[in-house]
Amino acid sequence: MNAKTISTVLASLAALSAGSAHADLPPIEVGGATFNLYGNIDQYLNFMRSSSGKSLNALEEGGYLRTRVGVRGEKPVDDGLAIKFQLEQGLNITNGSQADSTRLFDRQAWVGLKTQYGEFRAGRQNTAAFYRGNYIDFTARTMGSVVNLFGVPSRYDSDLAWISNRMSGLLLEAHYSFQGAKENETANQGVYQLAADYEHGPFRVGYAGIGGKAPNGSAVDRTVMYNNFYANYDYGKGKIYAVYLRSNNNATTCTSSTTPCPAGSLLNNGGSPLGNTGSLVTGTNTGANTYYNIYQLSADYKLTPKLRVGALYGRIDDTSNTGKNASGWAIGGYYDIFKDTMIYALVDVIDNDKNAGFRPAGSAGLPKNYSAAADVNGESIRGVQLGFVYKF
Repeated sequence: MNAKTISTVLASLAALSAGSAHADLPPIEVGGATFNLYGNIDQYLNFMRSSSGKSLNALEEGGYLRTRVGVRGEKPVDDGLAIKFQLEQGLNITNGSQADSTRLFDRQAWVGLKTQYGEFRAGRQNTAAFYRGNYIDFTARTMGSVVNLFGVPSRYDSDLAWISNRMSGLLLEAHYSFQGAKENETANQGVYQLAADYEHGPFRVGYAGIGGKAPNGSAVDRTVMYNNFYANYDYGKGKIYAVYLRSNNNATTCTSSTTPCPAGSLLNNGGSPLGNTGSLVTGTNTGANTYYNIYQLSADYKLTPKLRVGALYGRIDDTSNTGKNASGWAIGGYYDIFKDTMIYALVDVIDNDKNAGFRPAGSAGLPKNYSAAADVNGESIRGVQLGFVYKF
């Protein structure tokens, strides 16, 4: 595509963004290619109280759908073949900053080939486990979800992927990330993914797994894995969801930049040996020695075509007997007030056992969250969130 064509596309997208503030932006066709500019804004009021006595009241962003802007495109190049791409940037709408100041497109940046055998992609991509959030619970595995408290590996660099067409209800997916690979690399690191999703009438069952290898000869020589099994049933007025998760992708985390970490800033959970946004397994994090089982049940119901309510309960069980267990529940409602705008309200509770240190999370980490160990480790955290999502 030449410079004149690129300029035409960008100018057209900018004009549409300015002139269609309250409607879905129509696609732009240039030179046989179709482009879509898209995005959303998600802001909410967050009122939380820890059993330590500490309250936290804040304007936050990304409770349901992380604020973002992106462009995706597709161009047929031959019979049954099309080139596709997607570029997506996360934003913090509370202060106007990038979600990741080190990247222009932190969420997605990939190119792919669509064929009769499925899609082949390369670049920075969302994980299969991450984008299946709508299959997990009534919150779409965001604010209020116990599965989300544990953390979800979200995306990886230098990722090769194949996503099959859905055949007889079955969709298959495989990824391998070379992220961090160097010339003559002998560490044998990498991140692999396998996933399957099966639909039959109102039933859906599936699996999404991620594994990250530690370097050869590591002090903590364990593959860090995240194995997510899910099922849901659409009964017409809503859905019933069940989830089981097995993982060792959790560890202590420090909320201070001081080294060594001050005891008052060391949370017993929240770290990720595999990394939730693209880092490799270092082989030094002892959190990989602790394995967890996570169970969660959820259901929702459409009171009207525009109003949906739901509830969930879940448990995080530390199977390595270090006492890092937790449980939680949530109830909430989502109302489509306009065609492109949804408002939501949630009440949620986290109960940490004595040695556990889980804290709330939304579609992204909370910009303002509890950071003192005394307010998180072994404490219960109760929250109320009131927010909106505007999509374009």
